[in-house]
Amino acid sequence: MKVFIVFAHPESQSLNGALLRTTVEELETQGHEVRVSDLYAMQWKSQVDRADFPHLSSDVRLKVAYASAEATTSNSLTGDVKLEQEKLLWADTVIFHFPLWWMGMPAILKGWFERVYSLGFGYGLGEYNDMKWGDRYGEGKMQGKRAFVVVTAGGWREHFSARGISGPIDDLLFPINHGLLYYTGFEVLPSFIVYQADRLNEAAFKSTADELRQRLRTLSATNPIGYRPQNGGDYEIPALTLKLGLGGASDSGFSLHSV
Repeated sequence: MKVFIVFAHPESQSLNGALLRTTVEELETQGHEVRVSDLYAMQWKSQVDRADFPHLSSDVRLKVAYASAEATTSNSLTGDVKLEQEKLLWADTVIFHFPLWWMGMPAILKGWFERVYSLGFGYGLGEYNDMKWGDRYGEGKMQGKRAFVVVTAGGWREHFSARGISGPIDDLLFPINHGLLYYTGFEVLPSFIVYQADRLNEAAFKSTADELRQRLRTLSATNPIGYRPQNGGDYEIPALTLKLGLGGASDSGFSLHSV
């Protein structure tokens, strides 16, 4: 298996860094090929701006989506973006390692998605008509690949439960798992979450690392999250609303979009 890991934490000696090393060591022990993008070490440029589109004339208004599409089509994306796209295409499985900061991913990782998911690569694919609304949410460039996130959180598990103050962890991660990964065609595996990250002692870390290793040993047998494919018949086209009668007792919320 070819595994691409995107790592977003500024400190290699952090818990996140230790979990990354655990992941790489375990995967390599299993005989898998591993490539890592350590975004902070790479000094990854997180903001999208005019420098991303050197083909664009200085007197032309920057329209990011259109400039992104033109650069993708003309193969004039910047070298750092093209390299990350190549890694995504190379991989069978992609793992994102990051801490949960202010209810989301670190800004550098958000910037990675914003730049690497160019129009014509991450979105804007396929036909748009009365029967199908593009290749996305279960289809797309990443179809046939698997992905999941390894996330550390400072709060307690209970804080991120159904009645917890921070809200259910699956809801917090829905924009990432569904909106970024499933959107581009990935089969999304359940997230690996480490709670009370800043309070982990040596014994707790050993237990957590063992759990992560076991998870990595069963990647091929792990069932993905059962998100509903956009073009699978469950949604009205082009409104993209779930058809009446689907979704069980609930009539709203993220849970509607999985079976």
